[in-house]
Amino acid sequence: MSQTVLLNNVDHHDLRVIVARGARYGDDEMLAPTFFGEFRELQAHYPIVFQQTADGGFRALALLGLRPRENLFLEGDALAGAGERWDAHYLPMAIERLPFLIGIAEDEPMVHIDLAHPRVVRGDGRGGEPLFLEHGGSSEFLQRAASLLRALHDGLREDAGFIAALRRLHLLEPFALDIRLDEHTQHRLSGFHTIDERALRALGAADLHALAQAGYLEAIYMALASLSRLRDLIERLSRRHAAGR
Repeated sequence: MSQTVLLNNVDHHDLRVIVARGARYGDDEMLAPTFFGEFRELQAHYPIVFQQTADGGFRALALLGLRPRENLFLEGDALAGAGERWDAHYLPMAIERLPFLIGIAEDEPMVHIDLAHPRVVRGDGRGGEPLFLEHGGSSEFLQRAASLLRALHDGLREDAGFIAALRRLHLLEPFALDIRLDEHTQHRLSGFHTIDERALRALGAADLHALAQAGYLEAIYMALASLSRLRDLIERLSRRHAAGR
C-alpha cells in the first residue's frame, strides 16, 4: 500500500532513493504510461500502443512485456544473486520518475514521494541517492526528478488533444497478437489499439495539415514505426520461455 506525502527537507532530510533496476524495486511492469511528446525516444526500443480507459477514452502506453507483471527489459536473475539491469538505452519517464509523483498542494503541482516504495530508504548506510544537501537544499538528483515530473505531468495533460484527434479521425483500431512459444505453448496479446494505417492514408490534405501543425502527425508515424519492436519483445519472451522462466 502506498504512503504518499508532500516532500519536504525537514521530515525527509535523510531519505535516499535507490536507482538500481529490478523487480524488487517495482520494475516488473508490463506497461508504462506515456504521451505523444515522448514517442520519438520510445520508438527505438518499445512498441507504443493505446488502451481504452474506464471512462471510454484512451491512453498511450509503452509496451515493456507481453504478459502481466513481466518486464522483458529486465535482464539478469535476481534470485540467483546475479542482479538485474534494464536492457535498453532509454528509460520511459513514467518508470524513471518513481518513487516520485506530482500532487496538488495549495492548488499548485508539487513533488510528492511514496514513502512505502521499495526504492525509498532512510540513512546514509543503505545506499541510494540523497534528496537533500546537508543544509537543506535539493540535491542534483532531486532537481532532476522534479524536472522529469514536470515534463511528464505537462506531457500527459497535453496528450488529451492528441488522443482527441485520433478519435475524431477514427485512427485507432484494435489489434491482437498470437505468439507461438513452442508446439505446446501459445500466448495471445490483446486489449490494445494501434494506429489504423488505412484510415491514415485516407485522410484529406486539410486533416493531415492540421495534424502536422499540432505536432501530432510525427507522433503518429513514430507510433507506427515502434511496432517493429514487437519482434524484439517476442524474441525476449521466447528466450525466457526456453530458459524455463
